[in-house]
Formats: sequence, structure tokens, C-alpha cells
Amino acid sequence: MPTRRALTGAALSAALTRPALAQAAWPAGRPIEVIVPYPPSGGIDLMARLLTRHLPAVLPSVNFVVTNRVGAGGQIGNEAIFAARPDGYTLGAVATLGFISKALERPMRWRTEDYTYLANVVDDPGGLWVRTDSPLRSAADLREAASKRAEAVSVGTAAGTSSDDHLLLLAFEAAAGVKALHVPYNGTAIAIRDLLGGQLDVASYNLSEGITLLREGRTRCLGQAATERWSAMAEVPTFREQGLDVLGGSARGFVGPPGLPPEIAVRLIEAFRAVLSDPAFLGEAERLNLPLRPLLGDAYKAAVMAEAESARRLYERSPWSTQP
Repeated sequence: MPTRRALTGAALSAALTRPALAQAAWPAGRPIEVIVPYPPSGGIDLMARLLTRHLPAVLPSVNFVVTNRVGAGGQIGNEAIFAARPDGYTLGAVATLGFISKALERPMRWRTEDYTYLANVVDDPGGLWVRTDSPLRSAADLREAASKRAEAVSVGTAAGTSSDDHLLLLAFEAAAGVKALHVPYNGTAIAIRDLLGGQLDVASYNLSEGITLLREGRTRCLGQAATERWSAMAEVPTFREQGLDVLGGSARGFVGPPGLPPEIAVRLIEAFRAVLSDPAFLGEAERLNLPLRPLLGDAYKAAVMAEAESARRLYERSPWSTQP
């Protein structure tokens, strides 16, 4: 006959297995939190809120709650995503270069390869921009002007040091064999203000952020840091077309914490697959000027690992964390 202690142990064991049984019923009517490591109204926040409006159509009865956990240039939110319980009720909307670059600078409480990669949505290439009255009309012009002497040309990076805007500048410097005067900013709007005001020669920011002023005729893009031209800016050549191997931008997608159960990950990946091919979503993304690059699961992770290796090589050549 079992003892009271044995019965107590059996009850405890049963209690400990209940979460696993409940997890099998995912999503079980609970809201799913999507952590955005950056402030509201930015590119990642826009992407997160757009997707969470469309996902319930393919995940019936699921509510999503977007939470902005800002601080330390995305570090606080990235840590929160990584440390979350892997039960499918906490996901993250991220700029993958954000946790790649910071992990190069110093030890972080996450490992880039250990996130559960669900879906990349946007790949927003970077560009180097000037006012329309600037004498710089191409990447070759910029290279010639910057080669006259070190820091002869000022380049503002919209998101500051270690951002994709900064890494684009470093990639251009490496490819062109020049050194610009780096002016880091804490926001695209401020960088554009100074570019239009004549305080900057050049500004580095993403194509989706610059297309409106380009269409208004107030700025000109010297080159797209992409493998091929974005259809919305088909008149602007890539840097590769101009003889410079310069790539860079902001890849934005959705991840889960490490150890997300495969059955939950698969359901989420399939939900993203459905949304990313839905005409209603595609139409809204086009209206918002979002350069889409759908990548799912393992393909997304492979792209991030390749980006991490490229960033590591760039950091070894020019360690930005030691620069002013």
C-alpha cells in the first residue's frame, strides 16, 4: 500500500506535468505577447503591429499584444525575448543586426544562434543620401570626394554607432578605401533635418525611410546597399552595379526564445507563411513602402548566421566600439 509520502510525490509529479499537457493545447485562448525592443512608431514596431493584425486570420481565436521594451539600444528587449519561457506565449519582433552587433562589442545575455527563428518579414536595404543640389551624384563622386583627405566628407548615420546605418558606412569605406567623418545620430528624422539643412554632406539611412523625400525631389540616393534594385526605387543603382561590393540594411522578423517546442514553432511558421503570401497583407505592405523578404524557419536562421559572420569580419577590420 503506498505511503502518504509516495502519494504526495505522485501528486507533485502530476502537477509538474500539467504545464506540458496544457502546452499541447497551445494556444489555449491565452494572448501572445510580442516584445518589440524599440520605441513605438519605428520600423520594427510598424512591422510587428501590421503582422499581429493579420495573424489572427490564420490563428483563429488568438489575440496578440505588442509590448515595447525599450532601452540600451534594444538590449533590454532582446534579453527579455531570450529569457522568456518557451511556451509559445512570448515572441519577439527584432532587427537581427541589433543583437548581432551588440554581441560583438561585449558579452550579452543571449546567444544569437540559440533564438528560435520563425520568419523574416522585411529586409530594408540601406542607402547613402544627399540633397538634390549636392555635387555628389553617384558612388564614384562620393569616393572621389572622400579620397581627397581623411574625413573630408561628413556622413551622418541615422541610428548611430553599431547600427545598420553605421555598418553601411564602414562597408563603403572599406570597399572604397576612404575615411569619412562619422556623425552618429539618435534618429532618422534628426539626421534628415541636418542633411536638408546643409549640416551634413551625406546621410546613411534605410530606403523605406527615404523614399518619400526622394519622390518629392528633395533628396537623391547615391546607391542601394542591396543585391538588386528595390522595385519602388528602380531608377537608383545598387553599389555593386557601381563597382563597390557594399551591402547592408535592416532585416526585421520574428523570433521566439530558445527551446520553443517544434510543434509550436511549426504552427507559427505556417501562420507566417500564410500571411506573407496573403494579397490583403501584401497590398498593405506595399502602401506602407515595406521592402519584403519572406524567409521562414531554417532559411531565416541561415540568413542571420551569414549576416553575423559578415558583421564579425567588418568588426575585426574596424571595431566600432572603440571609435568616438
